[in-house]
Amino acid sequence: MLAPYTTLGLGGPAGEFVEAATAEQLVSLVAEADRQGRPTLVLGGGSNLVVSDAGFDGLVVRVASRGVTVSRDGEQVLVTAEAGEDWDPLVARAVAEGWSGIECMSGIPGLVGSTPIQNVGAYGQEVAQTVRCVRAYDRLTRQVVDIEARQCGFSYRDSAFKRDLSRHVVLAVTYALDLSDRSGAVAYKELAGRLGVALGERVPLAHAREAVLALRRGKGMVLDPDDPDTRSAGSFFTNPILTAAEAEELAARAPGHPSWPHDGDTVKVSAAWLIEQAGYPKGYGRGPVRISTKHTLALTNPDGLGTTADLLALAREVRDGVREKFGVSLVNEPVMVGCAL
Repeated sequence: MLAPYTTLGLGGPAGEFVEAATAEQLVSLVAEADRQGRPTLVLGGGSNLVVSDAGFDGLVVRVASRGVTVSRDGEQVLVTAEAGEDWDPLVARAVAEGWSGIECMSGIPGLVGSTPIQNVGAYGQEVAQTVRCVRAYDRLTRQVVDIEARQCGFSYRDSAFKRDLSRHVVLAVTYALDLSDRSGAVAYKELAGRLGVALGERVPLAHAREAVLALRRGKGMVLDPDDPDTRSAGSFFTNPILTAAEAEELAARAPGHPSWPHDGDTVKVSAAWLIEQAGYPKGYGRGPVRISTKHTLALTNPDGLGTTADLLALAREVRDGVREKFGVSLVNEPVMVGCAL
């Protein structure tokens, strides 16, 4: 069963399950499966994944490659981590070493290999700001390639990798981090309030990490076996990005709703606010699954008794309720395997 390998604790059986301890093994396994025409799922930390109850009828390769190398590049360090490295310990090391740029992404579960795919981000930072290069196996050309940041197609919780999940297998990621014991400019209002500083100020790296971890724990977003609200895939929906016309329509339906300027003339709105105002508060449940009691964007399987079908039914109810009331379509953030919203 794949359920134990996902943070939701959901997912049926795999046709075959293997671990790849090195990048070379990962490439070899995927290349051979491709030659055989065999369906293949590359599995990381399972923290941003929804797997169907039927599972995956093919080869599941769990990424377990480890290793971190560091080199100096002027006033920066280049930190290259293998895809199987756990993300949060890497952030903790960066904070301890005085490498600035990823401290506000503390506490995010999962592996390094998933960070460029999802363009992982939190509290005003995202990996697109620090990724220098992604080493990947290109399943189309059957070559290992180094993809520069400008070629990754990064956008809000998205990338060229995510838009075509079947093409590249991430092997390692190189991050360019500033040599500094101070954080990047604090760019998120909630975090600034927690730290007691104004937006744009910089704080000691350790203070930023501690504040982010405290905020995430308060929302059930730091994995904890004793906290049923952490049995989730993190934020299930992304904050909608609306055109100017769409934003005007929403403003007519919901005057004063929270929003922020985004790229160009687009506007980002709060998915959590839309969900709550549509009648789905924290703790709202459908059978054995529910919205987190701490964070409206997280859908949880608190007792481990739910199914993927249960989770998707709740997600559809929330999505459809928001669309009916506000005319805004929510988009799922986790990757779906063998199922769809």
